[in-house]
Amino acid sequence: MAEQREQAADDAMMTRIGQVVMLHHAGDREEARGRYLGLWAEIGEDGDPLHRCTLAHYMADAQDDPNDELAWDLRALSAAEGLTESRLARHEQSLAVRALYPSLHLNLAADYVKLGRPEAARSHLTRARAVVGALSDDGYGDGVRAAIARLEQKVAGMPPGGDERPDRGATGGDALGPPRRSS
Repeated sequence: MAEQREQAADDAMMTRIGQVVMLHHAGDREEARGRYLGLWAEIGEDGDPLHRCTLAHYMADAQDDPNDELAWDLRALSAAEGLTESRLARHEQSLAVRALYPSLHLNLAADYVKLGRPEAARSHLTRARAVVGALSDDGYGDGVRAAIARLEQKVAGMPPGGDERPDRGATGGDALGPPRRSS
């Protein structure tokens, strides 16, 4: 009985996150950002890692400031590191934990490009490329692989360095990032 309540709560939270994603995709960025923050407060910094990862992953896209986007993408990566295969299996649309990493590292690389930090971008592209084999051969996997290739080309054209500037923040997906999975 407790397991059924836990599953129902999990499904409800993922549905609520999905509803905000739809609001965001419909163009109401400001309202979506407010609702994401409300859900984040409800989940909490130590809440379920799947909920935190999913919410932070989408919240990053709702940011106007690249530093804020980076901070949310870093939260998503941190939450993913707390996920287990058994935790993902409890969610009906489960994926392998390792399949999250190409997208998460790609998002971080895109953030660092926006911030003019090519070395950090290269580092995350290397990490994304190293785990890309975990992606399925489907539209989503193909999209992530294509986005990695596009961003690698962009970063290759950037001059080395730039990461050492003290005014560059280390906190916060757009067309440079991967396609987002629908909730």
